[in-house]
Amino acid sequence: MSDPKWLSPVEREAWLAMLSVTTLLPAALDSDLHVQAKITLFDYDVLAMLSEAPERFLPMSELASRTSASLSRLSHVVKKLEARGWVQRNRSKDDARVTIAALTDDGWEMIYQLAPQHVASVRKLIFDGLDEHDVSELARIGRKITARLDPENWILR
Repeated sequence: MSDPKWLSPVEREAWLAMLSVTTLLPAALDSDLHVQAKITLFDYDVLAMLSEAPERFLPMSELASRTSASLSRLSHVVKKLEARGWVQRNRSKDDARVTIAALTDDGWEMIYQLAPQHVASVRKLIFDGLDEHDVSELARIGRKITARLDPENWILR
């Protein structure tokens, strides 16, 4: 067995920075969302993806792709959001094998009210500390890493 190719000092610094971001950022956003609406960042992401979809519904498989989630995780969260009256699941009219998740009017109202506060949190935690070039580079680097992790990810389309 050959010796591992260790990270260079710059690679190690980048890795530790990314690890910190991927740990601290979701926790900070979860905390804000829990205080504001008793939901998680993933709950918010599901509702946001539905709110941005044409006619506010998506097949569960497409919603899973847009939220980078497994169907089982998504099903669990959608069930929870259904119980709150924010999402409704139905069979597709075109294909009975396909389940559609739809944002209800109450779900739309909740996300409409919550979005400005969430965007303010995202802006404060991320974008207020970056310049325009940093933002472009963050997007470019994020797409490159995403492409290696999930080449079919919707964000790459």
